Amino acid sequence: MIQVHAGGCHCGAVRFEVDVQEAVAYDCNCSICQKKGFLHLIVGQTALRVLSGREALSEYRFGTGVARHYFCRTCGIHPFYVPRSHPDGWDVNVRCLDGEPLRDFRIEPFDGRNWEASVGSIQTEPAR
Repeated sequence: MIQVHAGGCHCGAVRFEVDVQEAVAYDCNCSICQKKGFLHLIVGQTALRVLSGREALSEYRFGTGVARHYFCRTCGIHPFYVPRSHPDGWDVNVRCLDGEPLRDFRIEPFDGRNWEASVGSIQTEPAR
């Protein structure tokens, strides 16, 4: 069953909603995810809808340049990005969902320090 979760950045400039079929989030140990505290929910391209604040987003790329990390220019929060592992989808930061989403999500570790060897272990939701 699909559940719709609302979320946003800290200052409220960016608001979005995401369709979730399975409440599983990945806790990555790579350098950027550890520093941001990002908990990954990878969804298809149409599962994420930016409701407001698209103009408040800035983009950051590094390494291969494939991943497109978006953050709010006002508060600096990273609510979602286009991941290198799934460039046709979205990766939503579960910590940016409204309410207390961590109690509803199963958290699984992901070895992002060894990304190439680990990327095949990520479960993704079907594209819509």
